[in-house]
This record gives sequence, structure tokens and C-alpha cells, in this order.
Amino acid sequence: MSGSAPSRTERESRLLRTFVQLADTLVDDYDVVDVLHLLVEHCVQLLDATAAGLMLSDQHGGLRVVAYSSAQTRMLELFQLQASEGPCLDCVHSGEPVMVADLSTEVERWPRFVPLAIEEGFSSVHAVPMRLRRETIGTLNLFRRETGLLDEEDVLVVRALADTATIGILQERAIRRGEVVTEQLQTALNSRVVIEQAKGVLAFAGALEMEQAFHALRGYARKNGRRLADVAREVVVGELRPEDLLVRQPRSTDM
Repeated sequence: MSGSAPSRTERESRLLRTFVQLADTLVDDYDVVDVLHLLVEHCVQLLDATAAGLMLSDQHGGLRVVAYSSAQTRMLELFQLQASEGPCLDCVHSGEPVMVADLSTEVERWPRFVPLAIEEGFSSVHAVPMRLRRETIGTLNLFRRETGLLDEEDVLVVRALADTATIGILQERAIRRGEVVTEQLQTALNSRVVIEQAKGVLAFAGALEMEQAFHALRGYARKNGRRLADVAREVVVGELRPEDLLVRQPRSTDM
């Protein structure tokens, strides 16, 4: 991780703001995909992690990547799905955390995933299940360039973040009304597809990296008080022009 580590007071202040932000999802209208992206960003800022990603189960029992802190993280998550192996998949299937201090010792366990992760510069991984009662709906995953496990305090933090996000996604009040959990999850997953399409449109129109395109999309949605998925959908169908969102966005050739 770059830069100096925050002091304990700064870290506690960030942590408090993060939980307040996640708790707001329980009492107010919110954008699920945006909340999950904020969650993985907070994980990188608050914990001893280089990158973070999040997977959710879909209606058919499969897994899909919903949020990630970098394109590199998304690639690792997608590779696990394609190879049908990896710590994140094991975490979802078992419903238990998967903590790996040194990936190089797990080549036999994940023969396709481990070499790729090491090639990308990662040495350890922590996957924490997102659970509601007995049902595991996804996993929050931390990747680190250093070997070793998170300390006990950080493990408690990431578990609490995963639990709070799970409650926010499913909304207990909706569950009490008998609404189907998988339908709520599918809304978030469908939104993710539209957002990826919109990112592609903006990246092509503005000669941007995909992460820059996402920041432009999210920035426009926040500035105008709109849902990320709604803005993405309008970009994809042509109701919003790329130039409306890309004002003052740096082109990749200028960076």
C-alpha cells in the first residue's frame, strides 16, 4: 500500500464514518451497487489490504463479481469463476472464512488460481462470507501483496463490514414482509451488468480507462442525486450523451 499508514485516531474516525454510511442503508433509500463499491474502497483504506472485491450469488446459484477496488481485482475474481476454483469460491460454498497467509503454499489446492494471483503480485488473501442466518449470499475478499494474516482486530472489522453490508443489501424489513431474498440480490446483479455496459460506452467515447469511466459515471450520479444504475441505463440507450458525463474528465492519453 502506498503512503503512510493512518494514525489509530484517524483509523477509528474512518471506521466510524464507514459504519455510519453502511447503517444509513437500513433507514434510507440507497444505491446498492454504489454502496458495495464504497465498501470495497473502505476495506482498502481501513485494513492492511492492497485490493478488495465482492461477489454475490445470483438467482441460479452462481456467483458474479459486483464490486472491486481495481480492474486487477476484478480480473482475479472473474478468473476464479471461470476456473471454478479459488479462496472466494471455497468461502461461499463452505460459508466459512478462508484465510491464506501464503498463496505459494496452496498451489495443489488451487492449481490455476494461485499462479495467476502470484503473477499479479499478490501473496495472501482473506475471504469473508456474507451471511444472513444460514444462507451465504456472497463473499468479501481482501488481497495483499505481503504474506501473513490480518491481525485479530482487522479480522473483526472485515467481518463486521461484511455483516453490515449483508443486512443493508437484503433489508430486514423487506424480509419480514416475505419478499424473496434472491429477487433483491438479482436487482443488484442486473444493475451491475448495465453499469459495465455504460462504462464501456464512456471509455470508448472519452478514450478513458474503465476505472476512469466508472468514476465519471458515479460522479455524475452523485452530483445529480440519482441512482447509478439509472444513469448507466440512460447512457446505454442513448438518453444521456457521453459528453454530458465526461466534462472535465481526464483522457487516458493525458495521464
